[in-house]
Amino acid sequence: MPILTVNKLTKAFGGLMAVSNVNIQLKHGELVGLIGPNGAGKTTVFNLLTGIYQPTSGTITLHQNNEDIAIQGLKPYNVCKRGIARTFQNIRLFKDLTVMDNVRIAMNKNTNYNLLQAFAHTKAYSTEEKEILDESIELLKILKLEHKKDELAKNLPYGEQRHLEIVRALATKPSILLLDEPAAGMNPAETAQLTETIYWIKDNFNLTILLIEHDMSLVMKICERIYVLDYGMVIAEGIPSEIKSNKRVIEAYLGEDTENA
Repeated sequence: MPILTVNKLTKAFGGLMAVSNVNIQLKHGELVGLIGPNGAGKTTVFNLLTGIYQPTSGTITLHQNNEDIAIQGLKPYNVCKRGIARTFQNIRLFKDLTVMDNVRIAMNKNTNYNLLQAFAHTKAYSTEEKEILDESIELLKILKLEHKKDELAKNLPYGEQRHLEIVRALATKPSILLLDEPAAGMNPAETAQLTETIYWIKDNFNLTILLIEHDMSLVMKICERIYVLDYGMVIAEGIPSEIKSNKRVIEAYLGEDTENA
């Protein structure tokens, strides 16, 4: 059964059609790629899925607990509450806060204490804050950042800032994780380690992942299915071997060398 269905999703900016009649379906537990040339509309799709942009037309439907929930038009924080988290192509950390505080803030949507309990430092507040600290450390360990917990986020190397974004997204306890170019700026060794980490995260957090990435070796290795965008439209969908040999995709994006890879 699908966990997310995107139907005829369209976004126009004035006279520019950024996304046109996009149909995407994600099944529970899948790792799906979204690829295409620069300017094809990939990040616009992510912004529509997460409420940053409102669609011109079309629907985005979550399938949860035997319910179909329309989420187009919801604010980003309400989309997050529904279980969709993301990272960004351009890193958007709270750079003047510590690594630990970046993760703790992301857990705010799951807290049960109220403002009065927080001011009074009641037992309920203290107990929950202790749990948040412990969970934050465990999440940081996944991407080997626990030893940097007290450093400011802006002082982390670029690769570790990308890792922290993933940890912060996981801290919201999502069911769907959107990764926007997680390997951007990484060397081959870092990309290989990231690939293993994404596999591990998907399985151990019971996640469905939609991934934008330009590193085709990573995409072809890790993704179970791939959607290809060009000029805001889906021009192909299929398993990696089908995408690699699709003539239209080769012409629009991959090039002849990938066909023979």
